Amino acid sequence: MQKKAALETPSIQSLGRGLSILEAVAESSEPVPLRVLTDRLGIDRSSVFRLANTLKQRGFLTHPNGRKEYILGPSVWRLSRKYGLSTLVTFCHDHLKTLAAKTGETAHLAVREGKQALFIDHQAATDQVVAVSGRTGELMPLYCTAHGKALIADLGAADLRAILGDQPLQAYTKRTIVSIDRLAEACAAISTRGFATDDGEFLEEVRCVAAPIRDRDGTVVASIGISAPLTRFSKKRCLSAAQQACAVARDISTALTT
Repeated sequence: MQKKAALETPSIQSLGRGLSILEAVAESSEPVPLRVLTDRLGIDRSSVFRLANTLKQRGFLTHPNGRKEYILGPSVWRLSRKYGLSTLVTFCHDHLKTLAAKTGETAHLAVREGKQALFIDHQAATDQVVAVSGRTGELMPLYCTAHGKALIADLGAADLRAILGDQPLQAYTKRTIVSIDRLAEACAAISTRGFATDDGEFLEEVRCVAAPIRDRDGTVVASIGISAPLTRFSKKRCLSAAQQACAVARDISTALTT
């Protein structure tokens, strides 16, 4: 047992030193040179270089603009995003179940992923023969879905063009908004009333409503909402579901800030 422990010690020590390097780089507001890392760990320069180079090869560190100093690499941000999404899903799932139960329709949770809305969780309706189930991990356009419009509700025309471009947007149905200027007007209205709708703008037979979830700074970080067949989801029911989605979104937003 002692021999085995002795054999394992070097790898454990190397892992600890590698994590110390990551912590040192993460705590610095500027790129970190090798000598600073050497001083931090108190070991020889060649050992620090090998550890840092291994982290660089795996994408956890990188050199900014060809310089020899170190900053955090893309692998750190990917892990951070996965952690953030996982935490958000765990935090919001009970709220999602509540919304689905109250409305009797499928509830979804989404975040922005570039030009699209990424669905990261859903709770299917349990008492409907026909339901809009959706798939976790599915991507949908920002500009013609309720979740997408809720996620970009605070953006003006210039910001929307920066994300979506200045060309006419693809029309999925005859109701799809294809003009950035019209989309900006719709976003302003959404921001004012607190929820977004999709009346057959992406799928003709589906109506959706979604409300933005905000962090402590008021920034939209996610959206929560309902999807249902257009034939069953009247405008009156949609408005009622919108009010329920807004209430749940407010509860989540409040909890995120405490």
